[in-house]
Amino acid sequence: MAEPPPPPPSTPMPKSSPRARPRHHHAPPGLCALPAFSYNAHRGLVLGLTFLAYALYHASRKPPSIVKRALSKSWPPFHDPALLGETDVAFLAFYSLGMFGAGHLGDRLDLRLFLAAGMVGSGAAVAFFGAGYFLSLHSLAFYVFAQAIAGLLQSTGWPSVVAVVGNWFAGRRRGLIMGIWNAHTSVGNISGSIIAAAVLRYGWGWSFVVPGGLMALGGVLVFFFLAPYPEDVGFASWPPKQASGASTDEEDSSTSTAGEEDRRDAVGILKAFSIPGVLTFATCLFFAKLVAYTFLYWLPFYLTQTAIGGEYMSVTDAGYLSVLFDVGGIVGGILAGFMSDQLDARATTAAMFMYLAIPSLYAFHAYGSTSKVTNIALMMISGLFVNGPYALITTAVSADLGTHKSLKGDSRALATVTAIIDGTGSLGAALGPFLTGFISKTGWDSVFTMLILCALIAGACLSGLVKSEIQEIIQNWRNRSGNTPNGTADPGAQPLLEGSS
Repeated sequence: MAEPPPPPPSTPMPKSSPRARPRHHHAPPGLCALPAFSYNAHRGLVLGLTFLAYALYHASRKPPSIVKRALSKSWPPFHDPALLGETDVAFLAFYSLGMFGAGHLGDRLDLRLFLAAGMVGSGAAVAFFGAGYFLSLHSLAFYVFAQAIAGLLQSTGWPSVVAVVGNWFAGRRRGLIMGIWNAHTSVGNISGSIIAAAVLRYGWGWSFVVPGGLMALGGVLVFFFLAPYPEDVGFASWPPKQASGASTDEEDSSTSTAGEEDRRDAVGILKAFSIPGVLTFATCLFFAKLVAYTFLYWLPFYLTQTAIGGEYMSVTDAGYLSVLFDVGGIVGGILAGFMSDQLDARATTAAMFMYLAIPSLYAFHAYGSTSKVTNIALMMISGLFVNGPYALITTAVSADLGTHKSLKGDSRALATVTAIIDGTGSLGAALGPFLTGFISKTGWDSVFTMLILCALIAGACLSGLVKSEIQEIIQNWRNRSGNTPNGTADPGAQPLLEGSS
């Protein structure tokens, strides 16, 4: 079904109005200096700014994977690859722990200020790691500490951007819209790889300082121009609720009419965990993200250790080549979002991609060394199936569950639910690179066996939800075919994400 039309133009609500948002929620200063523009133009700006913001988050995470080879060859104490894994796990462990708190805060604080502060702080933390090069520091404790601080600060990003986009976009096309938007992850990985590899010749410290500086500049743009809620710029949330309070296909239970008091009461973490589907998808993401982040942190290093077409490649060339995994990921995220919208089956789509990732991973490891062309093709296919479900669960599924019918429209849970799902996934993201640092010593066969098993478990986690979705699809088909009495639906068939888009 098509997206609803944009709301009619409205003037900003007076601060004296009981409908006005709390005083600390106001239009961004940069927008105040510009002429007013349409609702759809604001939505485009929100998509663009949040896309840029999270692309910068991911770009700033790529330097460790690009400089691994250089560090292991010439910078004590990183001659042991396992120690490089310890800095990875420090980042991801604190990122995961910080995610739960960040989501809770994101539903309570001004998302614009929260995201801007997180970006500036994260940029400084990334540059702090690079400062070790300029100061000739060789203490493992320094680098572990720097990565732990960076992980904690970077946890502010994902719950915030998903909550902002969820506030502006609802409807049956949410999966496709967020699938396209989620290309920021791969765009960030690609640009981060290119930037870090390009400046590596001047010293590995620059591979951190430059992305960190760009991250901080992005935070400044967010501060001046991002409007987290339609109400911030004088629009009521859209589309409005029906008079009966029932949801339409296009409506999201998080929306409010212009005549309602803006009630943005955040839910607790325990209540968010109790939302149907949250724990299941979070567990699936634990294993899916373990696979994805092992590639994120170790793929360039793996490429330098593998003779492709009988030749080994340099660190810089491996960094450039590894971006093709993320090119496949862009296609995978968009395809998964589109398919889940068409089938109205998020779990089935995610499980199907995870199962298809298994032969893709096997083929990449077994035959990727045949030639560079074969390596590129299999790498992109692996990226498509590995990143597809990861993108779907962290975007459309999280937004659906964060506006679930069980919340009854009186609570805000987008950032909290997003943080729970991605925070749980990030525990897997921390575990994968950490284990790889040790397992790779015995050979890459063992690493890929681990990744294949995790992909299998990720798909299996969704079995119960897949069964429910397939039953619902069959029942809907029978209803459209007139195979049920009076053309009525089976009351026993309940949609998986009832009340969500």
